[in-house]
Amino acid sequence: MRSAARTASRATVAVLGAAALTLGLASSASAATVNRTISDGGSYTLSVTAPSTAPASGANVNVTGSGFNQAQGIYVGLCAVPAGVNVNNQSTWNSKPTPCLGGQDETGSTGASHWINNEWHWMSPNNASPYTSGAGGTGGFNVNIHVKAKINASVTCGQSGVTCAIVTRADHFDSNDRKYDVYVPVTFS
Repeated sequence: MRSAARTASRATVAVLGAAALTLGLASSASAATVNRTISDGGSYTLSVTAPSTAPASGANVNVTGSGFNQAQGIYVGLCAVPAGVNVNNQSTWNSKPTPCLGGQDETGSTGASHWINNEWHWMSPNNASPYTSGAGGTGGFNVNIHVKAKINASVTCGQSGVTCAIVTRADHFDSNDRKYDVYVPVTFS
């Protein structure tokens, strides 16, 4: 009896210690918020908050957004910033963010992106969800994605001039629409 109680007590201490370590890691990363105002059948102020640093080996990070047109599906993920795009100058946001970690992960097999939409989210329950309702009929989200510095075999964030950002972009139903691109720059340690 005493052994079972000791084992349970040790397990509880281990779980609490792991939770404290996880909370410590989560709170040590700074977060950045980027806003963008667009017109798309109405005026929307898109707001995305994401960590500005992450470990190069990889981590699950929380990304939140608000102010989105609920009729437009988006992806949230880590992408290389395309040539010609300056993340600090929204007038240059006219090229599709690519390549992205995990590609266009419509099945949720990598955890590297999340699909937000109100019509088809049920098609991909592993990585899709509907918008949450926001002010004035706008939509929001609160998702976790997996990020790491190595996007693919030839692209690594922070190497060879590659800069990366956690981005939102229009989903595969409207992939050439650049209005929903929002870049939150991220560096890897």
